[in-house]
Amino acid sequence: MNFQRLWESFLELLRHLGEQLAQLWHAFQDGLVNTFNLAQDASIFLILVVPLLTAIICGLSGKKRVMEIASMGGVSLTAFFGILLVRSVLAFTPNILPPARFGGFLYADALSAYLVLIICLIGLLATFYAVGYMGHEHSAGLFSDGKLREFYFLLNLFIFTMLLAAVANNLGVLWVAIEATTLASAFLVGFYDREESVEAAWKYLIIGSVGITFALFGTVLVYFSALSAFKSCGVASTLNWRDLVERDCAIYLDPHILKLAFVFILIGYGTKAGLAPMHTWLPDAHSQAPTPISALLSGVLINAAMYGILRFHHLLGISPVGPDFSSTLLLVFGLLSLAIATPFILVQQDYKRLLAYSSIEHMGIIATGIGLGSPLAIFGSLLHTLNHALAKALIFMSAGNLLLKFKTKEIALVKGAMKIIPATGALLLLGTLAITGVPPFNLFVSEFLILSAGFAGQQFWVAGLILLFLVIAFAGFFYHVSHMAFGSPKDPLAFGEANSSSFFPLTVLLAFVLLLGFYIPGPLHELLQQAVKVVRPW
Repeated sequence: MNFQRLWESFLELLRHLGEQLAQLWHAFQDGLVNTFNLAQDASIFLILVVPLLTAIICGLSGKKRVMEIASMGGVSLTAFFGILLVRSVLAFTPNILPPARFGGFLYADALSAYLVLIICLIGLLATFYAVGYMGHEHSAGLFSDGKLREFYFLLNLFIFTMLLAAVANNLGVLWVAIEATTLASAFLVGFYDREESVEAAWKYLIIGSVGITFALFGTVLVYFSALSAFKSCGVASTLNWRDLVERDCAIYLDPHILKLAFVFILIGYGTKAGLAPMHTWLPDAHSQAPTPISALLSGVLINAAMYGILRFHHLLGISPVGPDFSSTLLLVFGLLSLAIATPFILVQQDYKRLLAYSSIEHMGIIATGIGLGSPLAIFGSLLHTLNHALAKALIFMSAGNLLLKFKTKEIALVKGAMKIIPATGALLLLGTLAITGVPPFNLFVSEFLILSAGFAGQQFWVAGLILLFLVIAFAGFFYHVSHMAFGSPKDPLAFGEANSSSFFPLTVLLAFVLLLGFYIPGPLHELLQQAVKVVRPW
């Protein structure tokens, strides 16, 4: 009897302990959920704080290993918060604007979140690539410890400024952020302190500053037009994007001033986006910067500038001006960029400049797609923004490995890459197939969508010109890359890769390039659809 009571007491104790453990587990789960929700709500703030703190750590430390770990950890954490931001934006009903955060200073809708996604993804992979690439150059004595500290400080600061441009609620702050990207990246362009790199940095600073001054004047004109509009719609005098859009203040904007403002905006931000004829800084800057920075300049920075143009394109579309004026200008500048970049692709002798002119070509495709104006064309253009960023980062990083091995950027002096560095040679060829829009790679899908939109909208001459320029660029690219990949090198080189640590980011990029050629994941497709509605709300 005593044994039975003891056994029952033991079972009662186990049951009680089980209930307590279950309560603790539920409390732990609730705490995780609450923490996750809190992090998601604060993600728009944290994606700015993390890279800024990382830049400060790198600037204060100066120790190579500390800077590498801090940078890799910082971009990884930033990418995590970027994904949380995308999740929080997708949680809102598409027709309802997300709220502004932190006193109305920060704001993110689907278009903002899409740019944040691109910045975080390319920033993450470029930073991981930079650890091996810059470490190799540092060990070869190409620059000092102090220069390495400067690199990591400016790299993280550069990422911070681009993210600030993506989530700034105020159109004036957007201008400040895009100007800050110039200041952060100009020193990176001139990083090697060679005559060519310093010249490229000054050219970038001067042309970029002139361009951004045009954008400032355009922003001031919008503010001048908005002064009376704010009184009509009962909003305090502000350039906050959400106030302009949500309260229909845009319908009171002066159409004549808005047209003039958009011309200045397009020239100003178009200079930073690499649209012709304001593109002249881009080939020099992209070719002289360290390869990880070239990937960021080509894959992210020019997209951030195009984002600024799209914000004002939206504003004109919902104003009395309507979308036709800005769409026509985007169409003209897009086709002009294609027409100017394509011949330069054919005659290039420097493979990094070749890739830079390819960026001008693809920004022309994006601008042309936006100019076509249909939902399908805009969807294709926004998808092309991501596709180009991925493919261009892949081919720039492959070209960086070529530079480490062959010690030259001249196309004529690079032969037999497939024999000497077969992995890099294969990635270079695959990157070339991707960047020229060959199926089944990702750029084929977005280019096909833009061409389909052109033909569907009976814009046959536009679609025909795009197709013609794409074919010419394809021929030029393969002529140059085939000479680098095959043949016998003029000088004997040892077999083996110069930067084997680069294959993690390169493999990830190749996987994305192939995946998006076959399938667009559901959340990305939804984000793109919502971003299309931001660009084209009418």
